[in-house]
Amino acid sequence: QVQLVESGGGWVQPGASLRLSCATTGFTLHYFSIGWFRQAPGKEREGVICSDKELRGNYYADSVRGRFSISRDNAKATVDLQMNKLEPEDTGVYYCAVALHCDLTRASDFKYWGPGTQVTVSS
Repeated sequence: QVQLVESGGGWVQPGASLRLSCATTGFTLHYFSIGWFRQAPGKEREGVICSDKELRGNYYADSVRGRFSISRDNAKATVDLQMNKLEPEDTGVYYCAVALHCDLTRASDFKYWGPGTQVTVSS
């Protein structure tokens, strides 16, 4: 059974850092892409960053390039999202999801999703 569970969300002040983790079960992580998405209140879900399968590379939304990074540990079946220099605009529920390839513009390609974790950036 495929499952993804996010952890590490919380409240931070602008400029701070936060690290989210996505724990996966039910599939071999090496052969799949993991994307992180976020949804702010009243806004559509947005693709943030993606770790492509088989070490093919990472993909970033322009809004987070240079501030966010992604890493995976295939042995532990986890994918982490490191968020630095957080801004109030980064506030939202963050989700990890699994797909056969990375395309952050096509959320429908990501077939399984975690329940999400809240990130709030405010002073």
